[in-house]
Amino acid sequence: MKRLLSLLSILVIAGTAGMTAVAQDEDISGTLTIESWRNDDLVIWEDVIIPAFNAHYPNIEVVFAPVGDPAQYNAALQAKLEGGTAGDLITCRPFDLSLQHFQDGYLVSLNDLPGMASFSDVAKSAWVTDDGSDVFCVPMASVIHGFLYNTEIFAELGLEEPATEAEFLALLQAIKDDGTYVPLAMGTNDQWEAATMGYQNIGPNYWKGEEGRLGLIDGTVKYNEDGFLAAFEALARWIPFLPEGYQANTYPDSQNLFTLGMAAVYPTGSWDVGVFNPLVDFEMGAFKPPLPEGAEQCYISDHTDIAMGLNAASPNREAALKFLEWMTTQEFAELYTNQLPGFFTLSSHEIEVEDPVAAEFLSWRGECESTIRSAYQILSRGEPNNELDLWQMSANVLNGAMTPQEAADKVQEGLEAWYEPQQPE
Repeated sequence: MKRLLSLLSILVIAGTAGMTAVAQDEDISGTLTIESWRNDDLVIWEDVIIPAFNAHYPNIEVVFAPVGDPAQYNAALQAKLEGGTAGDLITCRPFDLSLQHFQDGYLVSLNDLPGMASFSDVAKSAWVTDDGSDVFCVPMASVIHGFLYNTEIFAELGLEEPATEAEFLALLQAIKDDGTYVPLAMGTNDQWEAATMGYQNIGPNYWKGEEGRLGLIDGTVKYNEDGFLAAFEALARWIPFLPEGYQANTYPDSQNLFTLGMAAVYPTGSWDVGVFNPLVDFEMGAFKPPLPEGAEQCYISDHTDIAMGLNAASPNREAALKFLEWMTTQEFAELYTNQLPGFFTLSSHEIEVEDPVAAEFLSWRGECESTIRSAYQILSRGEPNNELDLWQMSANVLNGAMTPQEAADKVQEGLEAWYEPQQPE
């Protein structure tokens, strides 16, 4: 019923504003297919976003067609692009993967797309060429890392949000000592979860955000020293608080532990807020990644996450460009931000975030310095892939298969194998 009322209100608001566009562009038609790794927002696209677009362009049919397994999106999309079977619109990963698709001729330049002025250079930075001459995807949203928690469990056990790592570990120990709930809902079966929800979540506080990330790029900082090593050491301290048999737990398993009220804390990002809202029967809270001992400045991973590009081989280019142009508007920014709580628009439009937990994540931008995940820009262009190395080594640390130093050494060795600024002189 809420979704229906939301849709009706959208159509009423869009009605008058859309009349000119409909009258002007009613001859534009075609069927557009959107490729995406996100399958949890299918209903929102079908019931809200696409109907809002169709209020302006009723003769353009849009089909949202996500892959079944988000982890397989990169490989599946690559195969479709190479085989000429990919959809008209391509949901773009940030930085190097999409840049490679543009360089290979699979995505087109959007420099002249009306509405791109709504995005700052920072917002577009994940989808531009190294020299800044071409932007090839319309920025959609960023996501912010942190921790969700079950407020009822916290109240029951007399717990408070932690601010420091020491407080965080003490909180997890108190939950473990009580014995009723899993302290920390995370598994290592999928590997990416260990890195994305673990290492990249807490890491910026240890390597000082952009200072450390840019240091990796210019070769002045290494994974097996200082903050990047300390982040692996901090991750290892989570081991006693993970679920029994966590080595076999998948991402959905971890989600279920939390949404069913069996776990107190869930390391995650803002992207899970909208997923969990209809699933939980308790109030959720959120807290920032805890600060290391003695640190005062906080850092958050405010990651440029998702954008949309045009498949160069699309037979429906005119219709696809109309959809992308509509994605630059305030209407889309408001819809996307509030229909998918936890995905924060990258446009310059002023948007009020309605969901209180999503708003809490967003408020950290005013308290902490923002950065992005360490391996996404430049560092995953060679082999071995830096991002995949971090997945595997983060999981190995949590599984006890490697010490933090061994894992950090392995990641550094992989980067040095091909990335010249990191190679010894």
